Amino acid sequence: MQYEEFLQTVARQGGPDEREHADQAAKIVLATIGQRLAGREPKDLASQLPGELQGPLLQHTGADETGDDLDEFLRRVADREGRGCSPEQALTHARAVLGTIAGFVSAGEIDDLRSQLPSGYAALFEQPQ
Repeated sequence: MQYEEFLQTVARQGGPDEREHADQAAKIVLATIGQRLAGREPKDLASQLPGELQGPLLQHTGADETGDDLDEFLRRVADREGRGCSPEQALTHARAVLGTIAGFVSAGEIDDLRSQLPSGYAALFEQPQ
């Protein structure tokens, strides 16, 4: 998968239309998710993604995020994204990024990712109504 194709798919899935904003949102969502993952999971997932997304997924900016609250996750994504992003928009962006990833990596890898996230995070993998 090429990174430009990834960003175009994020936009089609409801993420930001502007390339720079889609790039920023994708990296923020993955960096924030990456803080929740343990063991080899960040490396395993990163190995199936374009190089531009590997660094954000593998970086740890401090203590691991261990909260089970999806609302807190969305607030962190919105705050990091800036641009007046609300938690509702962060949910839309996270769904677009994770939906795009699900279309490009193995189903087993998505299962592994989901198994490390609290059950409340299932909403990130749902398509909007």
